[in-house]
Amino acid sequence: MFSFSGQTDFSGRRCVWVNGPVIVGAGPSGLAVSACLKEQCIPYVVIERADCIASLWQKRTYDRLKLHLPKKFCQLPKLPFPEDYPEYPTKKQFIAYLENYAQKFDIKPQFNECVQSAKYDEACQLWRVITVSTNGSTQTETEYICQMLVVATGENAEGVIPEIDGLQEFSGEVIHAKDYKSGEKYAGKKVLVVGCGNSGMELSLDLSNHNAKPSMVVRSSVHVLPREIMGKSTFDLAMMLMKWLPLWLVDKILLILTWFILGNIQKYGIKRPSLGPLQLKNHHGKTPVLDIGALDKIRSGEIAIVPGIKRFNCNSVELVNGETLDIDSVVLATGYRSNVPYWLQETEFFAKNGFPKTPFPNGWRGKKGLYASGFTRRGLAGAFADAVKISQDIGKVWKEELNQKKKKVHTHRRCISTF
Repeated sequence: MFSFSGQTDFSGRRCVWVNGPVIVGAGPSGLAVSACLKEQCIPYVVIERADCIASLWQKRTYDRLKLHLPKKFCQLPKLPFPEDYPEYPTKKQFIAYLENYAQKFDIKPQFNECVQSAKYDEACQLWRVITVSTNGSTQTETEYICQMLVVATGENAEGVIPEIDGLQEFSGEVIHAKDYKSGEKYAGKKVLVVGCGNSGMELSLDLSNHNAKPSMVVRSSVHVLPREIMGKSTFDLAMMLMKWLPLWLVDKILLILTWFILGNIQKYGIKRPSLGPLQLKNHHGKTPVLDIGALDKIRSGEIAIVPGIKRFNCNSVELVNGETLDIDSVVLATGYRSNVPYWLQETEFFAKNGFPKTPFPNGWRGKKGLYASGFTRRGLAGAFADAVKISQDIGKVWKEELNQKKKKVHTHRRCISTF
């Protein structure tokens, strides 16, 4: 799949020539591209900074996590979920599916290699990807040289830690949602959950189920939808309606149905945005919350809703409404971000926020053999679509180059025979 040059430069860096693309990231997006390339017999190398595939799922997710959407919207190309899987597979089931996926398509990433930089060499018309080994006490550098680079590190590579006045002074535990596993150890404790997205809602629910006393900070407006409407997935219903109706009308229908099912949630301190849920997702990438039980806990008072934070103190938090809460722990459900700007030395295709500048559905291909997989803000379904498009495009380039080489060989042989 790749070949070692057998040489090192003056710094002792190992150099590797890759016949096909280098894929950075062994999460679902990287695995999906790899499988599609494998089907076309195109060589590639997958580079992964962790020691396993799908490290976000394996190491940085809470125990109770399930896929938020039905499994048919979350499977990867070439391999559906097992038929005996439930409609919303658990974290363990999804990881098992990904491990089976990697085994089926013989995907063997270069683990424990963290990309330091990736830059296009204009003189050679090649990508140079420099990694540092993260395995063991001694760090070794490797430079991968290739014609094509697939960025598959995803939208959620790093947790976002906000700067909040006084947070450093707080004496209790402060963790990001990526480090939260279970509410078991928080039984009887007052926990402030900062953030009201899907993670914030689910962690608050989990804390309440483990007899903790969660308070959830709702600073801005958010759409909360039922996960299912009349026994059908809300997402599935929206996709079906969008085939026949404009986006704004689908939003209105969803919000009317949501009001009948969930009632008026504004009286609990949760305000709805002015834009509809699908329009907000399309224009700003903000995902609506799919309720799986947190709202019942909010109605009963088992999960308290509080406004924005003014500042933290040693063992309490001051809110913008002047109220002070005594708390034992803080969980920051404050989202994630792309880490692409830290290592990719390219500004034409990727913006400063680490996402492609070109809007969906054309943000999967840049110039000079650069591709992006899993940056559509459309979850696993977006990763599926990206992988198919990227592999088809690489396959087309690959076949053209092979045909050119065959023509050169044929012309060379003809010249020899007529000599």
